[in-house]
Amino acid sequence: MSSGSGDAARYEKRFASRATGIVSSAMRDLMSLSERPEIISLAGGFPNTESFPREVFDDVMARMGSDHLATSLQYGPTEGLSGLREQIVKVMAHEGAVARASDLIVTTGGQQGIDLAVRTFVDPGDVVLAEGPTYPGAVPCFTTYEADVNHVPVDEHGLRTDVLEQKLVELSAAGRTPKLLYTIPNFHNPAGVTMSLERRRQVVELAREHGFMILEDNPYGQVRFEGDPLPSLWELDDGAGWVIYVSTFSKILAPGLRLGWVAAPAPVLRKINLGKQAADLNSSTVTQRFVLEYLRAYDWRDHVDRLNTIYRSRRDAMVSALKREMPADTRWNTPSGGLFVWATLPDYIDTSDLLVEATTRHQVAFVPGSAAFLDGQGANCMRLNFSGSSEDTIAEGVRRIGAAVSDMAELYRAFKVDR
Repeated sequence: MSSGSGDAARYEKRFASRATGIVSSAMRDLMSLSERPEIISLAGGFPNTESFPREVFDDVMARMGSDHLATSLQYGPTEGLSGLREQIVKVMAHEGAVARASDLIVTTGGQQGIDLAVRTFVDPGDVVLAEGPTYPGAVPCFTTYEADVNHVPVDEHGLRTDVLEQKLVELSAAGRTPKLLYTIPNFHNPAGVTMSLERRRQVVELAREHGFMILEDNPYGQVRFEGDPLPSLWELDDGAGWVIYVSTFSKILAPGLRLGWVAAPAPVLRKINLGKQAADLNSSTVTQRFVLEYLRAYDWRDHVDRLNTIYRSRRDAMVSALKREMPADTRWNTPSGGLFVWATLPDYIDTSDLLVEATTRHQVAFVPGSAAFLDGQGANCMRLNFSGSSEDTIAEGVRRIGAAVSDMAELYRAFKVDR
């Protein structure tokens, strides 16, 4: 028997206040488009999973089945398998971030790490600072816990620390102290920029001076095409306890594993552990064991090197296509890593309207820029993903977006003439 849709008003008056204000993630709203064969989706942050060797997958699954089947199917500790946390320490060390297994908790993707950190610190109305634009998937975390999000702009060197400092002075004058600064310092999603070393040091110093926690989200640090890695904020904090570090296996292995981790000071980690107990008891022991056995038997860096070669070529294909297809007054970055290009169109183009035109008439999708802000900014911007599509598909997708932009530009010119 179907329960039916019911009377919406019956539920509305019973929902918690925080449920009323939750904003959906734009990527999740657009995810269904990726299953429609006629749509080219440059919206989702899809890593390339086709390059994961089938024989490696089969070998790891066989190891699990022969040696760890019962424990893989059993509950596990909330903080994650000890052997996996020891391997994560090595993964972090590859970027120079020193941690101990006792500093870590395994999470169900990096997304859960963000959610748990925000849940641990933010009461309704608390100030959270976040780059503008910010990761669209973090937006529901902020709105769920009713944070007062203040954006700090970015430029080609990452977060504008001069604006951050001024924002902190203004908040202090109003008697308010931010609980968190949420930042993606490496190959920012969606802006594609990397925070300079000088600004990283300034951010850590400002956190110590003003007493706010830094939530450092680093899913893309290993997805590097050029240059050398910069010290993480976790490393620069040098154990002072102002940084919570979040990362994931989604970008260096596969997102379907849904495994990430949080590194945090011991008192913070204890609270996050309690929050995770309430959320899901523990992350899947099957996927934890899969990653652990893979990391023990294979060099994950070889796989990442293969991915980065693929992604570099796809990034170049996207930048070339943008040069061909976009209006002359369009701007975009050329990221040195990560998965995204952030493009800024002429002011008269609203990319939310453009998305409707693009999906209905041109069968192509992207993430509109307004999804990366909580204050109405970004209306003429868009995020484009290059990791999940071939070079030919990227070129065709950008061509279709260019055609949709041309349609809107023609309407704009006609409207101006009519007026």
